[in-house]
Parts: sequence; C-alpha cells; structure tokens
Amino acid sequence: MEISREHTQGQGTNLSLRDEIKAYWSQRAATFDEAPGHEIFSEEERRAWHELFLRHLGPGEGRSALDLASGTGVISHLMDDLGFQVTGLDWSEPMLERARAKARERGRSIRFRIADAENTMEPDASFDAIVTRHLVWTLVDPQASFAEWFRILRPGGRLLVVDGDFVNAGLRERVVKKIEAMLQKAGFVDAGKPHAQGASPEVFRSILSRVYFSGGARAETVAGLLRSSGFSPVVVDTNLRSIHRNQARHLDFWKALGRGFQHRYAILAVKP
Repeated sequence: MEISREHTQGQGTNLSLRDEIKAYWSQRAATFDEAPGHEIFSEEERRAWHELFLRHLGPGEGRSALDLASGTGVISHLMDDLGFQVTGLDWSEPMLERARAKARERGRSIRFRIADAENTMEPDASFDAIVTRHLVWTLVDPQASFAEWFRILRPGGRLLVVDGDFVNAGLRERVVKKIEAMLQKAGFVDAGKPHAQGASPEVFRSILSRVYFSGGARAETVAGLLRSSGFSPVVVDTNLRSIHRNQARHLDFWKALGRGFQHRYAILAVKP
C-alpha cells in the first residue's frame, strides 16, 4: 500500500486510518463476544478449532505462541488449551480489559499487552507460532505486517492466518441475502441485532473502503504476499467446514446459509 494511503485522514477529523480502525474495534468490545464467529458457543466448535490448530501447528508442548489482534482472547484460550505459552496482542485497551478479565476468571496464565500488529515491539525470533483470526482483511499495510511477523518468528516457526473475503459475495450468497431482505421487508423474518453492535455501519464502510484489501482478501492474494515476504512453504486450507457448521447452529437460517457460501480459509506460512 502507498504511504499516502496509510495516512488518509478521517472525514472531518484529524485521525489517521489506523486511529479510526482502533476506535472502531474499541467501540465494538462491549458486545464482541455476543456474536457467533467471535466467542465459542459449543464444545463441538472448540474441538473443531483445536483440530485446525493441531493440523497446522501441532501440539503446544510449552512452545511460545502469539495471538495477534487477540481481541477478547478467544483464540488465546484455544491455544492455551493445547499447551502453548500464549501472548495476546491487541491495540484496543477495551478489548484487552475484557481479555484479561476472562483469563483471570478462567485461571489462565495468558499474557496480554497493547501493541500494533505492524510494530509488535517483540524481539527477533521470539515465537514458535503466530495465529491471526480476521485480522489480515483489515490491515492497512499487509506487506509491512508480514515482514514484522516473519521477523519475530523463530526459524521453522509457523504463522496461521484464519480469514476470508467479506467484501465480495458470490452468486449464491447474493441470492440468499436478497431472499432474506425480502422476507424481512414482508415481516416474515426478524432482522435481529446488527452484527456490528456499538459501532456505526457508516464508519465501518468508510474504513473498509480505505484498507489494503478494500476489494476483498482472497486467499491466493494473501498467500502471494506471504511468499514475497519470505515465507515458504505457504499452504491454503479451505476445509473449515466443521468450524462454520458449528457456528451456524447459533445463527438464524438465512445468515447460516449465506455464511456457508463465503470465501473463508486458513493459510499456513512457515519461516524457513
């Protein structure tokens, strides 16, 4: 991404794009864990996440892991379950407050601290594994981020990116959304709570239009950027059906159906 884009000013404010992103997710902290796809709502989903991590990262066995953009600590706890020594990093203090409280309540020794994903301030070669969930599609400068993550991984260390294209809806998803909208308008389907509670949808659309992946984070594009950052091998895994099937049980029929048609994936990238 061009440097000028990084410093795009918020409309009518002196905030940088990064400041706007930080403020947006801070506003969402209070209700973040209420949404399926954020918090874990069943043991079946927990096992599905564990299977994904074991498939690509192996058992923890005391190895160090970094949960980037850790939010309220959901992924941190899943990694802690598997025996990793986990550090959660986020740049939203309201998210971190909830993450720390959750760790205290559950008796977990997870370290959480505030930092920018593009400038972690962690020493070189300090982690065996890095996991990100739904971070890459929001990045202002993914190339800088990937270079930073490469730096802080040990040789042989593994990065697991769990993400998706949440911009481009395929034909089947568009049809589902149109049917749902028609049924809501006719009063046959309840619109329910908005997905992004606590934050303005207009602010979200403004931010989305200015991030690097404003046109959608396709797996092949993300994988290409990871390879150019020095990672090898880089492997795309689209078999996340077990996770999504269990999440769908906590969504209404139409949202669950639409989610099943989205381009979602995990990417394993190894530091040689």
